[in-house]
Amino acid sequence: MSTFVLLVATGLGLAGLYFLLAAGLSLIFGLMDVLNLAHGAFFALGGYAAWTAMDALDVIEPVGLRFLLALVIAGGVGYLVGVVVERLLIARNYGDHLVQILVTLGLGFAGVAFLGGLYSYDPRSLAQPEWFADTTTVLGARIPNSRMLIFAVAVVVLVGLLTFLNRTRHGLIIRAGVENRQMVQALGIDVGRSFTLVFGIGGMLAAIGGTLGAVYFNGITPGLGTTQLIFAFIVVVIGGLGSITGTAIAAVVVALTQQMGNFYVATGVGDIAVVALLALVLLVRPQGLLGRTAR
Repeated sequence: MSTFVLLVATGLGLAGLYFLLAAGLSLIFGLMDVLNLAHGAFFALGGYAAWTAMDALDVIEPVGLRFLLALVIAGGVGYLVGVVVERLLIARNYGDHLVQILVTLGLGFAGVAFLGGLYSYDPRSLAQPEWFADTTTVLGARIPNSRMLIFAVAVVVLVGLLTFLNRTRHGLIIRAGVENRQMVQALGIDVGRSFTLVFGIGGMLAAIGGTLGAVYFNGITPGLGTTQLIFAFIVVVIGGLGSITGTAIAAVVVALTQQMGNFYVATGVGDIAVVALLALVLLVRPQGLLGRTAR
């Protein structure tokens, strides 16, 4: 029983990472119809931004406060990079998927190479508060506190995104602009500014995920985000394009399927099971769990 509880808790921590990476993809891909293959580089960038901040702010004690500041700085870096990429590379290519794929794919490769040249390809460990390494006993299982923290951050982000999309002016503009951009622009509303905001938020979430990913995987490497990006795309498709709630549910399902399959069957089986799950969803419900049927 304790092993099962530990696997579930660890799986929820992994689900939190998948959600943080996939939520930005769901916003950018599902709402704005932009396929951003450089999103994994944003994930890695966030981890290295946090590592750099932790090193530069080593005079600040306690470590927990320094980590919080590093997390905020990493999120800010991810937001700024997202805004710059959208303005310089994406804004002029809305609707042209081929150009989007080529540009973001090249940017992703360049980003990984840049981070590798700057920091090397060896894993960089992020300094963490002692509490992260401690465990909390739940139903006989000693669960790492860091896993619970990652899941808690993902829940806070989920609530924040739903509030933003459904309760704020920018959220309403974004949803209206997705449905009929020309009509919204005809009303004198700057849809482009709201789309830039969304791209920035996507970069920020990926960077926050990269910081927490450095905790989960005990280090950050330039290619870590690219590896996790595959599962993030699976989460987005299973959850339904543009559905943040569906993305959250899919993140939990994918992470738990992966964890259980790898532990109870054999290493690698969980990854195969996730791909099989994706195929099943596409066959039974092509629009995803909570996605809308194309009209």
